[in-house]
Amino acid sequence: MISKELRSFVGVAAWLAAGTALANRYNLQEPQSTIAHQIYDLHTDIMWIILGIFVVVFGAMTYAIVMHRKSVGHKAAQFHEHVGVEIAWTIIPFFILIFMAWPATKTIIAMKDTSSADITIKATGYQWKWGYDYLQEGISFYSSLSTPRDQIEDYEHKGTKKSEHYLIEVDNPVVVPVGKKVRIITTANDVIHAWWVPQLGIKQDAIPGFVRDTWFRADNPGTYRGQCAELCGKDHGFMPIVVEAVSPEKYAAWVAEQKKKMAAAVPDPSKQWTPEELKAHGEKVYAANCVACHQATGMGLPGAFPALSGSKIATGPKEGHIAVVLNGVVKDGKPTAMVAFGKQLSDTDIAAVITFERNNWANKTGDMVTPAEVKAARK
Repeated sequence: MISKELRSFVGVAAWLAAGTALANRYNLQEPQSTIAHQIYDLHTDIMWIILGIFVVVFGAMTYAIVMHRKSVGHKAAQFHEHVGVEIAWTIIPFFILIFMAWPATKTIIAMKDTSSADITIKATGYQWKWGYDYLQEGISFYSSLSTPRDQIEDYEHKGTKKSEHYLIEVDNPVVVPVGKKVRIITTANDVIHAWWVPQLGIKQDAIPGFVRDTWFRADNPGTYRGQCAELCGKDHGFMPIVVEAVSPEKYAAWVAEQKKKMAAAVPDPSKQWTPEELKAHGEKVYAANCVACHQATGMGLPGAFPALSGSKIATGPKEGHIAVVLNGVVKDGKPTAMVAFGKQLSDTDIAAVITFERNNWANKTGDMVTPAEVKAARK
């Protein structure tokens, strides 16, 4: 049986082999942006140069070995140095490097030119999902792996059918208009991640406490898939990126739809929640943010993530439970392996998921946590 850690780290390799569109390909993926075309052409040109060097060097070596071998009566020549040869093998590689460095430098400079962008999107890496903020449009959402857990957890290959885009499908893709320059600002909330979409020629590290940027311009409508390209933890392979390039008209309609969804999702601050309502909402929040580590059964992953069912945190004082979910620390400030969800989730979401955890599985506290209590704990 393959360990869970190994399966998560080979997730990137899995997506490269997935999908009929990329089957039996041995070159880079088909470029779909200006920068990707430059990278593809640069890769091809340099490969031809490398091939030429290989043929010349190994051709000369093979000729010398075969034609000057002792068995045909050839005697070793005795010489010390040759000024012409010394100059040649210094000057020729110099010009080859210049010939290779010139187009490479132009491409790198173009990759770093994020000025005059039409759209700016902030991509924040979390263990293990992406948060996106469209700075001009005021849209924000999270994008998580949408491959069903039964496909992922079919460790012993009992016949569970894998989806076409196994491990490279998300619930909320990044949507951009075709032909527009899109600037991606990257950062991270916990560890180093990397935003990588090969067909768009874009790859940029997302580093906690730092801001980096890059850009792309999609040439054609389509769906382009990528992955986090840093080893960001045991579930590294479960952190895909999906970009949907659409026409400007469809993009405008999508923006309007997202704004309506966001407005509808904002809870009424004056609403008086019942325990049943909080538990129902908390179950959805748990499924979207907690189930990968703590499991649907609440039993966690032995040796990695603790069980919530029957835990001292989930059955103890509410203040300690709030501190762990909100800040990733227990009440006295002692750090834990828990991701701090205070920046990711609203007061209502945190209150709901805590209420769900305290009244599910073997936990029967019978109490509830209100959004007001979470808000007070933030101060």
